[in-house]
Amino acid sequence: MNAKEKFKNLLNPGSTLNQRVTRGGVWVFGIRIVRECLRLVRVIFLARLLAPDDFGTLGIALLTISALEHFSQTGFNAALIQKEGDAKAHLNAAWTINGLRGTILCLLLVAAAPYVASFFNEPAAENIVRVVAFTVFIQGWANIGRVYFDKELEFNKKFAYEVGGAVTDLTVAIFMALILRNVWALVFGLLAGEIVRFILSYVLHPYRPRLSRDLTKARELFSFGKWILASSLLLFFINEGDDFFLGKVLGVTALGFYQMAYKISNLPATQITQVISQVTFPAYSKLQGNLPKLREAYLKVLKLTAFMSFPLAAGIAVLAPEFTRLFLTEKWMPMVPAIQLLAILGLSRSVSATTGPLFQGMGRPDIASKLQLVRLIVMASLIYPFTTLWDIEGTALAVVVGALAVDPVAIYLAARVTQSKIKAITPILGLPLLNAAIVFSATYVVKTYVFDSVGVPAFLFLAVFGASIYFAVVYILARWMRYDIVSLIKEQLRVLKGTPSLEKIEKTG
Repeated sequence: MNAKEKFKNLLNPGSTLNQRVTRGGVWVFGIRIVRECLRLVRVIFLARLLAPDDFGTLGIALLTISALEHFSQTGFNAALIQKEGDAKAHLNAAWTINGLRGTILCLLLVAAAPYVASFFNEPAAENIVRVVAFTVFIQGWANIGRVYFDKELEFNKKFAYEVGGAVTDLTVAIFMALILRNVWALVFGLLAGEIVRFILSYVLHPYRPRLSRDLTKARELFSFGKWILASSLLLFFINEGDDFFLGKVLGVTALGFYQMAYKISNLPATQITQVISQVTFPAYSKLQGNLPKLREAYLKVLKLTAFMSFPLAAGIAVLAPEFTRLFLTEKWMPMVPAIQLLAILGLSRSVSATTGPLFQGMGRPDIASKLQLVRLIVMASLIYPFTTLWDIEGTALAVVVGALAVDPVAIYLAARVTQSKIKAITPILGLPLLNAAIVFSATYVVKTYVFDSVGVPAFLFLAVFGASIYFAVVYILARWMRYDIVSLIKEQLRVLKGTPSLEKIEKTG
């Protein structure tokens, strides 16, 4: 099979669920890799042109939008994906509610802008909140047909949708930063990206929504979506509460440092998390009536996730000082300890992210909501004393402790609902953790005792060295401890190519 035939094969979602999940995973990873490469270029370039408080000022606007969005979350998109069978009868009702919600939120944000600026004691935030509010309006009226990108695992279309917006955001932000040298460059990039996504939602999917007054369909979706709303509210306080608190207590500059530290430390975890959610949620929904296959799928996802996330977290933690100094300049160095702490959060998030789509796919989103409530209570009880004692590092520590108090419980409950044995899960997580510890230690020793100073060539050497150590240990574990990650990856590559024997196995299995 030549390269052209392979690409055509990849464009076809596949005839079996295993193929659709695997090929969908490739496209979603492609989305994340391209988007995050673009974001990394954006961060490195704009961090040199703009100051930490510019990022903090935009962060205030995004926090305000996030608050209203979470408090009015319908959960309709998730309900449409989870719904067995065709969901077309519910699309117009969902689109109408989403559009009205976006319009109301936009108006509320415009009205609330002066109060937001006063709360954070940042006058520049007022007009920024008003302009950024328009993105909520745009998102609300985007084509509801795009849920089929997820529901039917047609992620090649989602690739064009997401990457188109990301390229536009990057291009406009950098161009405007060269001209303006202030926070408005970030605002114009964000707005341009959302406009392009809105246009692409109608270009890439043929469905044309119409206004609907059918409240019965909306109520049916909300019966599932209410738990998504509850989860959304809790996630807002978990994911954004630390930003609100820190921005109010320590100011906009500290907020800029903290948000940048969070983005860098959780960059791989965020992408792994979103890939897992987008690909496995619809897949688990289709497997909810077949427990053995659901359990097998979950354990495979958990193994692949741990294999990817553990070394990335170790690499970020050990190379954070060098990365910050070389690529973001000395003015960002105060955030390095927070990056290293939050790398632990990134690792925990990526692993626990395997459980949320599972609970939703099985029709039990209430489990995730209850766990998030416990996490919020732990974090809220620690954030004030920790921040008072240790500034942004204290905020980061409170967030990390909250995650570590709950995420292991989520894995345990996932094992219970899939009837998986704990002894099967222990090596899946334990062996990559051991390997990551070896990588961290070896890389730290080399950078400390071999190099007097770390420039770009030395940084790249250390990154390659750490990766080499990790894969060498994987080989040893596969050979001596039956850590069969290599065979699992090969299996998924065969499925990706559409090997006939695997098609037969899946249809008869």
